[in-house]
Amino acid sequence: MESILNVLSYWDSALAITLVLGGLIFFHELGHFLANRAMGIGVITFSIGMGPKLWSFKKDKTEYRLSWLPFGGYVAAVGEYSDEVEELGFTKEEAVYNRPPWQRMILAFAGPFANILLAWIIYVGLSFSTGLAIPLPQIGNILPDSPAISAGLEKGDTVLAIDGTALNQWQQIPEIVNASNGKTLDFEISRNDETLNLALTPKEMTRTNLFGEEEIAWLIGVQPFGSVRHEALTFSQSIKQGFDQTWTMITLTLTGLKKLVTGSVSADAVGGPILIGQMIGEQAKVGLTSLLLLAALISVNLGLLNLLPIPVLDGGMIVFCLIEMIIRRPVPEFIQEKSMQVGAFLLISLMVFATFNDIMRWFE
Repeated sequence: MESILNVLSYWDSALAITLVLGGLIFFHELGHFLANRAMGIGVITFSIGMGPKLWSFKKDKTEYRLSWLPFGGYVAAVGEYSDEVEELGFTKEEAVYNRPPWQRMILAFAGPFANILLAWIIYVGLSFSTGLAIPLPQIGNILPDSPAISAGLEKGDTVLAIDGTALNQWQQIPEIVNASNGKTLDFEISRNDETLNLALTPKEMTRTNLFGEEEIAWLIGVQPFGSVRHEALTFSQSIKQGFDQTWTMITLTLTGLKKLVTGSVSADAVGGPILIGQMIGEQAKVGLTSLLLLAALISVNLGLLNLLPIPVLDGGMIVFCLIEMIIRRPVPEFIQEKSMQVGAFLLISLMVFATFNDIMRWFE
């Protein structure tokens, strides 16, 4: 019976991975597709997946295709990869090479923008349907030999106030404690319907931040219990919350990239498709809300990574268009081709490296 449950769990995870990654790729390519259509540019192929064709159908002049390799997708516009236009049933006015560079920039930007837009839609939908989840100031695990243990804090205690400052969410605890600089604090707590006062003296300890970096801070050695309260939001408030959460994810992603480039975060932290698949599978077991939050995070990452100025990525095409606008002529084709080859090599190398990291984590 246990083996059957394991198989079912495996297939549930596989389905979640397929739906999430497939959905993100579809939305990215849909952005490119709609931008082409809005500008009157002909589309030869709209493919989800790469490689050999698995299934397809044709409507008007466009072939809609599902390909075997699930990693990636593409929208092939008329005149993008060859000079064949009329031979394919399109007019010269529908060819992308006849469009000014600013229009081609919009075409390149549309895919990443669609991913960021999708993240915003997810955040707005979750905010409106479930409300704003606020972690409560309730004590979870307590580290041994910590100030919290010495003072008598227990798991399940709810912190009502610190030095007279009333608390209503968890984040206030580390903020007040870290700002104390080691000063003894008066904790007012609720335990089994009783109100107690405990004196805690924070001490300097090492903690790991969101990017895996170790930093020194004033701590008392506690972790959140994980309980939350939900505050209902109106639709307009949900829209604003969606913008706030999307911007937070953009900022965190860009900060993480900066730390990788500067070396303040180890390259070993880079994850690939295996790690992403594991994360999706784990969140699928937790629930739909957790899965959607992870999908929004991956969508933001996918959008921003595609904007990196690397040839073969959308960001590389934007750079070519910017150069063309500055020098008032297209970048020579042989330079574009060589740049694409270098860009493809870099991406493949990064994918191999990230997959190697994933495999090494598997055995740790």
